[in-house]
Amino acid sequence: MGYSQRNIVFAVFLGATIISGIITLILVLIDVTEVLLPPATKYGMVFDAGSSHTSLYIYKWPANKENDTGIVSQALSCNVEGPGISHYITDPVKAGESLRACMEKALALIPEDQHQETPTFLGATAGMRLLREKNSSQAHRIFEEVGKVLEQFPVRFQGAQILTGNEEGAFGWITVNYILGTLVKYTFSGEWIQPPVAELVGALDLGGASTQISFLPLDPITDPSTKTTLRLYGYNYSVYTHSYLCYGQNQMQKRLLDILVQTSPSEVVRNPCYHGGYEDTLSLDDLYDTPCVQNSQHPYPQSLKVEGTGNPDACYSVINSLFNFSSCGGRRDCAFDGIYQPEEHGQFYAFSGFYYTFHFLNLTGGQSLHTVNKTIWDFCQRPWKQVEASYPKEKQYLYNYCTNAMYILILLTNGYKFNDETWTDIHFCKQVSGTDIGWTLGYMLNLTNMIPAEAPEMKQAESYGVWVAAVFFVVLTVVTSIGSGVIHCFWSPD
Repeated sequence: MGYSQRNIVFAVFLGATIISGIITLILVLIDVTEVLLPPATKYGMVFDAGSSHTSLYIYKWPANKENDTGIVSQALSCNVEGPGISHYITDPVKAGESLRACMEKALALIPEDQHQETPTFLGATAGMRLLREKNSSQAHRIFEEVGKVLEQFPVRFQGAQILTGNEEGAFGWITVNYILGTLVKYTFSGEWIQPPVAELVGALDLGGASTQISFLPLDPITDPSTKTTLRLYGYNYSVYTHSYLCYGQNQMQKRLLDILVQTSPSEVVRNPCYHGGYEDTLSLDDLYDTPCVQNSQHPYPQSLKVEGTGNPDACYSVINSLFNFSSCGGRRDCAFDGIYQPEEHGQFYAFSGFYYTFHFLNLTGGQSLHTVNKTIWDFCQRPWKQVEASYPKEKQYLYNYCTNAMYILILLTNGYKFNDETWTDIHFCKQVSGTDIGWTLGYMLNLTNMIPAEAPEMKQAESYGVWVAAVFFVVLTVVTSIGSGVIHCFWSPD
């Protein structure tokens, strides 16, 4: 009887082992799904070599791109010490050497196995455009030295070059729309979609040597020189963009001082845009070292005394004279200097110089045009000693805030035609969602459109329910097989 019971139990355990083993094998082999592993991360670096300073931006994006354009985010930014590279005309070697510290910081962030395939680009804007006009050999020499340094690093250096004004404007437009999510959005259903075109915003950029306006007009663009066609995330955009060289803040200030020098009855130049009581010495060599200002004949020495008068009405008048509004002949589709501009519409984001000046004056909170006017007038009338005492940490740029604020007011209203109703459509910002607004991110988005998308790696995987069942039957198979062995070896048939 014992022998018969042993055989029955052994047969049951052995049968259970065989059955559970077969079920486990079936579960492992069937219902296998191919899944995509997380894509590898790509990196790219862009130097923004502006007229007054240089910054390095490091971006990253997944290797499997959405509709042929990478989903790019900012990983790091680094401000290069010293002035813009166009200032190194007497020592071009320093232009290249100044970039080393930021490059080393960037390579410490990027994984070492990614260094060789990281595209690196240096784009110079209006400062180098002006230097090229003035002395092309000096500009070429600076680029040579910049290239020598960047080629020493283990990255895929794609060259240093001067961006056109339209490229600078268009890439700025891409940047602000991308980080606002108006080019592409990720839905709750896990899809990337194109938002309505009506959500696209315009971009207003103000640098040291130029200013740019870019937006998507309602009507077709009639001047081909102001039209930039972009393809992003599988869609085409025809963007109006124009860059006004010599209308950046620094060059505007020189043009303003030139007018005051030419009209001054004495060797003391009175500037209505400087606060009353402010005094400075003006070097005429520095004033006329730019193609934006023609060196006229005058009887004065090479250095002149400048005194501020703090007269906002006179300041408004002389800055307004820097624009040629009569060249438009009353045409509605013209901004100034005879430049075509379709009617602007929708929201605009103003950054760089626009933001820094208005942030100083606490005018970035959506104030009305009336409030902006009053704030600027009141600030410009304040005595210099009072202004100095109120802003002890702002001494480097403090004397120019009145000039810059008045210029921005005239540029946006008389130039770009914003009025009482549309003024609040302008948003003065430095960043959106932690990402700096400027042309560099737009450039990197455009650059990734030229990098072939890598096929994401495929792996086989089971659904969660099948996986749980398979684990259960594996455990059952092990337990029953052990049980069968114990019965066979230790249960005596006697």
